[in-house]
Amino acid sequence: MIIQKATINDLDSLTELFNLYRVFYDQKSDLIGARAFLKERLRYDDSVVFIAHDRNKLLGFVQLYPSFSSVNMRKIWVLNDLFVKEQTRGKGVGEKLLKQGIEFAKKTGAKGIFLETGQENVIAQRLYEKIGFEREEHYFYYFSIE
Repeated sequence: MIIQKATINDLDSLTELFNLYRVFYDQKSDLIGARAFLKERLRYDDSVVFIAHDRNKLLGFVQLYPSFSSVNMRKIWVLNDLFVKEQTRGKGVGEKLLKQGIEFAKKTGAKGIFLETGQENVIAQRLYEKIGFEREEHYFYYFSIE
């Protein structure tokens, strides 16, 4: 298995995987929209995407968005998306993608990586904690809808 930073050349295979990720989260399949969204992220360096592949088959991806901590005056990365194909789960793909994201954050001098997950997603929580992520208990997070 190889982990590498995605480029515009990976757009077609990444689009299929990204669409599966969205469907996993109860969104309607939309390959055209998924492709356009990813193309913009890759073209304008809005995010960093690492892909895992084996013999040219995409197994999973992690997508990080840049942000900043004003208090710490440092960059942070928001791990917004992590997905591994269902038939590949349990084989260490997600762990390797997460570790690649952590190494990338260190190389960019970031304070760290922020992520959120659903309370019911205990499998992901176990993986995050295994790798060294700590559950935040001192802050509340709010969200506003347009």
